[in-house]
Amino acid sequence: QVQLVESGGGLVQAGGSLRLSCAASGRTFSTYAIGWFRQAPGKEREFVSAISGSGFGTSYADSLKGRFAISRDNAKNTVYLQMNSLKSEDTAVYYCAAAPRLLWTADSYNYWGQGTRVTVSS
Repeated sequence: QVQLVESGGGLVQAGGSLRLSCAASGRTFSTYAIGWFRQAPGKEREFVSAISGSGFGTSYADSLKGRFAISRDNAKNTVYLQMNSLKSEDTAVYYCAAAPRLLWTADSYNYWGQGTRVTVSS
């Protein structure tokens, strides 16, 4: 079992940056791929990025490549999402989730955090 807690959200101006963190409990953290998803008001939850358990494999939504970067520190049981050049359309609640391998659909993830809100003002 993995418990996930997101942090780092907040209010930022367009063009600014934020770094989200996903802290996990459990001694098997490195065996899980971690994905980031987001859900904007009135919209479905969408895939943002994911990283394999080792950290060597990463994946991004096409629209976010070049602006977002995912990384992990297995010694700290933490995954990070660096978000740069933020736009108003990035406003959403961001969730991290754990899965046995790197996957792109929300239904494939077994464990979820409570989410952290990101608001980008234009």
